[in-house]
This record gives sequence, structure tokens and C-alpha cells, in this order.
Amino acid sequence: MARELLRVRDLIDRHYAEPLDIPALARSALVSQAHFRRSFRDAFGETPHRYLLTRRLERAKALLRAGELSVTEVCFAVGFSSLGSFSTQFRRFVGESPAAYRRGRASAAPLPVPGCYVKMWDRPLPPPE
Repeated sequence: MARELLRVRDLIDRHYAEPLDIPALARSALVSQAHFRRSFRDAFGETPHRYLLTRRLERAKALLRAGELSVTEVCFAVGFSSLGSFSTQFRRFVGESPAAYRRGRASAAPLPVPGCYVKMWDRPLPPPE
């Protein structure tokens, strides 16, 4: 099962901007939806939906820092189908709107550290429950 879960996680990492749903991901892991959700959460510490959302928001933050795309273009580039849901989720995870995030980081120089460290420390926090 671990190999299948790693394969699904890699699929999410590669295709985060595409429409992905739990039934399709569970089929690719060759298990039921309920078992897939449980196994994924146990293996990676978050649900598949949360993992996908985190990947999308991490990429959105990088695109907003680059400043080459509008907020709307970033929204669609990372796989959201609605600017309203993108803005809501972004604010919920990051703590500020996408436009405010861009303004606050537009003049920041790139960090002289490897990208893997930036991802590790710049990952959005889950919302309080």
C-alpha cells in the first residue's frame, strides 16, 4: 500500500493544477475511497484534499511573489475554478488576501537558500479547528 500512496502523492504533486478528485485518486491506489483517505492521512499526516490544497497554495504563493501574473491568472493556473474560493482558501491558510500577500512580498529579494528549505518553512499552516 505504501508504494501506491507514494505514487498518488507524486501524481498530486505533478498534476495539482488539474481537476483531481478522491474517487480517481483512490482508483489509482487500487483501494476504496474510505480506505484511501484513512491510509493517506495515516501515511502523510493530512487528508488527500488538504495535501492537494496545500500544493496549490504553495504554488500560488510562488507565482504571486514572482509578480508576473494577475491574482486571477494565478487562481486558474494553480487549479482553482473560482476566484472567490481561491481568495477564501488563500486567506484562510496564509492569513491575508492574495493581493496583500503580493504587495507585502513584491519588493522582497529572492532568498539565497535552496527551494526545498523555502518550501519547508513557507508552507501554509492549517486553519484552527
